[in-house]
Amino acid sequence: MPSLHIKNARVIDPANKRDAIGDLFVQNGVIVDRLSAADKKKAKVIDGTGLVACPGLVDVHVHFREPGQTHKENIATGSHCAAAGGFTTVVCMPNTSPPASNTGTIQYINDVIKRDAVVNVHMTGCITVDMKGEALAPIGSLAKAGVVAITDDGDCVQSNELMRRACEYAKMFDLPLMDHCQDHSMTVGAVMNEGIVSTRLGLRGWPNAAEDLIVSRNAILSTYTGAHIHLQHISSRNSVDIIRRAKARGVKITAEATPHHIALTDDCIEGYDPKFKMNPPLRTKEDQDEIIAGLKDGTIDIIATDHAPHTEYEKDKEFDYAPNGILGLETALPVTLSVLMRKNRFKIAKVVDLMTRKPAELLSLSAGTLTAGAAADICLFDPDEKWTYDARAGFSKSSNSPWDGEELQGRVKTTLVKGKVVYDGKNVRKR
Repeated sequence: MPSLHIKNARVIDPANKRDAIGDLFVQNGVIVDRLSAADKKKAKVIDGTGLVACPGLVDVHVHFREPGQTHKENIATGSHCAAAGGFTTVVCMPNTSPPASNTGTIQYINDVIKRDAVVNVHMTGCITVDMKGEALAPIGSLAKAGVVAITDDGDCVQSNELMRRACEYAKMFDLPLMDHCQDHSMTVGAVMNEGIVSTRLGLRGWPNAAEDLIVSRNAILSTYTGAHIHLQHISSRNSVDIIRRAKARGVKITAEATPHHIALTDDCIEGYDPKFKMNPPLRTKEDQDEIIAGLKDGTIDIIATDHAPHTEYEKDKEFDYAPNGILGLETALPVTLSVLMRKNRFKIAKVVDLMTRKPAELLSLSAGTLTAGAAADICLFDPDEKWTYDARAGFSKSSNSPWDGEELQGRVKTTLVKGKVVYDGKNVRKR
């Protein structure tokens, strides 16, 4: 593999507190401090003038739908979306068909990843057998099979006793436990946020309390067991307050927010467009403001996309009957930059940190840094370029995005995995 010299870029590497115009050097797929004169002369040069060079983005919450739902997405197309969005490391949820609650399914998926993925893809395993919430999955065996966390994402373990035992096993095997916080008894038939808009539209509302109760439960269980519980896609302002107070007491919980929850509110549903239907639902401006405040003060640790593809014929139904979820990988960076940096005055280095170092550290992944000796997983992007997103022309098998046809600002120009270009601004290449 030829050496690589990225020059004149604004290098942002939060892990090393680096933010300056400079150069990056890559040799044999890893970051190096410098190249010899001879290697530098032969190196491939990428001109980074006007671009930001940062660690490849890291997303700990994606759905690639394989096995069993490959009409929506698969490992190959999902990883292509990731590369086009600047992501070099992603973590897949286990709500496949069948669910990834045994080592055989994990091994099958890992084999497909090795064969088809163009970025680094890691797997999670289920908390409960087949995600039924009735009996614990073989957590020790899943840990040995290489899962990086356990979760029943797409569902929520309703039994507090079962969740307590899951926490004890997760602690024993040093696995984070990721939880989709939803009290099912409060959301039967609910399709959007409970509030003024749901009342006006005549749609069944989903109260904040359905999330808040489970967030509280998880803070309590983490306190008693010492397990690391990661709270997925936080959407309620009250949940942010609960997390903030729990962290102040030293409780071992972390949390994520999605680009869509910081960018959109339930007002978007006025036209009954299923592209805006998701779980948890879009909430109010007050909820949104508190989530952004939580990202600013560290209460919420990271940005994660919850990339959830559905085919056009599945989404093209009455709002009540359409499935929850939207695409996220190809639009995450520009949407997050626009909301946090442009509208809320976050420094660009803070946004990069929320999408690189911090998610990598959260799940102990070897990613999110440009330290010498680290794999040369790099994202080069233009923070100012404006472009129109065409979901059907994207890399997913699906096109269910609320940003389809919208002008976005901030565009990925090159994505490298282990020093090899896997996305060149137009096309995805195999590693």
